[in-house]
Amino acid sequence: MTNHPPASRPPAPDEADGALRALAAAPAAELEKTLLEICSSPRWAAAVASARPWSDREALLAANAAAMAALTVPDLADAMAGHARIGKPKAGDATSEREQAGIQGVDTALLADLQEANDAYEAKFGHVFLICATGRTAATMLASLRERFPHDAATEAEIVRGELRKINDIRINRLLDETPV
Repeated sequence: MTNHPPASRPPAPDEADGALRALAAAPAAELEKTLLEICSSPRWAAAVASARPWSDREALLAANAAAMAALTVPDLADAMAGHARIGKPKAGDATSEREQAGIQGVDTALLADLQEANDAYEAKFGHVFLICATGRTAATMLASLRERFPHDAATEAEIVRGELRKINDIRINRLLDETPV
């Protein structure tokens, strides 16, 4: 199963290529702002920007992967700072609400269990539980949270790195698919 969100219609290759070209040609300040909306780590944004021009979508996704792999633990904290707590999407933030759609309409007991598990995780690790929530239900996110809770900090940091990369991939693909040319 891929974690790419469904689009209302797949973009024509020329449209996606045009969006990529426009992104690659954006002034530095505009590109930085756009990249920081994808991932709130300034080091990540700088690394992805320095890889331009990207020859194609795969090159941009590869720049994401390389930048994510190079982040330090403090950089990961910067990246996580841009994410809402699982079970509490940022009100009015369409991205947060779309990514956490799996918690909509969930019964209050499950949300209470999720909050309790989040509290324990945050107390242990010092940061929000981060998971690529796109396409996941509240129950599967809670199960993942409980499964990851026993990890040590180093193991969990690497899992977070992978989850952030998946989230960034989804956000990059959405940006390329939805950006008017």
